[in-house]
Amino acid sequence: MLSSLRTRLLVAMLIAVLAALGTMAIFASRATTAEFERSVGGILRYRDPRIDTRIHNIQKYITQHTGEQFVWQGVQRLLEGMQADSKLRFVMADLNGQVYADSTDELVGQRLDLTESKPFAAFLVDGEPILAYFEPEGAPNLVLIQQGFTDSVNRSLFFAILAASALALLLALLLSRSILSPVSALMHAARGMERGDLSQRVHVRGRGELGELAQAFNAMADGLQRLELLRHNMVTDVAHELRTPLTNVCGYLEALQDGLLEPTPQIIHSLHEEALLLSRLVDDLQELALADAGQLHLELQSVDLLPAIEKWFLPFRALAQARQVRLEMDVPAGLSSVLIDPERLHQVLYNLVENALVHTPPGGTITLQARQVGNEIVLNLHDTGAGIAPEHLPFIFERFYRVDKSRARATGGFGLGLSIVKQLVEAQGGRISAMSALNQGTTIQFTLPISPPGSKTSFERSPEPRTLPPEPGQPVQNRLPNAHS
Repeated sequence: MLSSLRTRLLVAMLIAVLAALGTMAIFASRATTAEFERSVGGILRYRDPRIDTRIHNIQKYITQHTGEQFVWQGVQRLLEGMQADSKLRFVMADLNGQVYADSTDELVGQRLDLTESKPFAAFLVDGEPILAYFEPEGAPNLVLIQQGFTDSVNRSLFFAILAASALALLLALLLSRSILSPVSALMHAARGMERGDLSQRVHVRGRGELGELAQAFNAMADGLQRLELLRHNMVTDVAHELRTPLTNVCGYLEALQDGLLEPTPQIIHSLHEEALLLSRLVDDLQELALADAGQLHLELQSVDLLPAIEKWFLPFRALAQARQVRLEMDVPAGLSSVLIDPERLHQVLYNLVENALVHTPPGGTITLQARQVGNEIVLNLHDTGAGIAPEHLPFIFERFYRVDKSRARATGGFGLGLSIVKQLVEAQGGRISAMSALNQGTTIQFTLPISPPGSKTSFERSPEPRTLPPEPGQPVQNRLPNAHS
């Protein structure tokens, strides 16, 4: 119970309230007592406005007759005269309460209870401190009055503290419910997610920290639900993609074992094609796993972009012409060299151009543009294909996500190509994004960092052009791994 956030909040608020009220009560009690004493003294002084003169007269008389044998007799007569004139009783005693003079002559030689009287002046008689007291004739005991007044004030403050504490506790209960209800909702939703229910969401109003926490929780839940869906789809897609070539391979091998087929070059070629598809899927998955683990191998070097792109585009020109698609480049000379891994950049362009060729109809155009913006080279690959619907656009770089849900290998693919492209671009210090409109085409934009001054430009390591994807219905020959999927 004590570990509950609500209980701890209530206890903390109650302690704070009690500490504040207790401090106020102490100061209020002391201030009230002091003010009472000052007011009573003021009243008495007001009733005898000549009290200061009388104190001066006593002091003057003592000073003049110090050392005389009958000094107290003179003081006694002086006090009796002061009482007759002011209707105030005057008493003078030492620090032990021994009375030396009393204007009523009742307490001389006796002991005065100093706890019930307060001195109004102090004198030095023959080197001994003497205190002087006065009070109105017939007046009640001021000390007892003060004590009763102080007790009454303290009692009132005590009940006020109890009432304020009870009110504070009630308000704390009401406020804690409204404050902690979002926390309870978050805890309930988190436990639901722990049980596997990823549909849990928290509806919290407000813009404070709890509102932001609820929004972050909902965003996390959306991400987890999307990842779970992608994971489920990935398992389904991988199983499907593996099943088809494996079924073909097993069928051919069983037929060969049973003597139903002869090992002709066509059958061997078909088996090789299916094996390449399996190898391609495994290589793509391995590439993504390395990127996730931060172990993607890169050999960065300064590369002159124009000759590199021209070399990489050569294999696609014949295929684009065969499909009646124009393949254009707008890469100006004189661009700064980029700091990249040439093989990885070739892999990026290969995936993007192959994807654009698949989705661009005859008569369309694919254009690669490059411009320098600050310390980056910005590349745009634009096609005039069918475009991507807005609801699909935010997810095209996610794994196994396919806008075309068909399973056809000619257009469906594995759904890994753009995920690999994104990982490779970001691993080389760039950024990638997509813009698209239905029936207008798609633009993939990515950036590359330029080489620092003094870097040696090289293009010696650029890989050989990859073999192009076959026309539909044609056998696959020497297709390299990590192409667009």
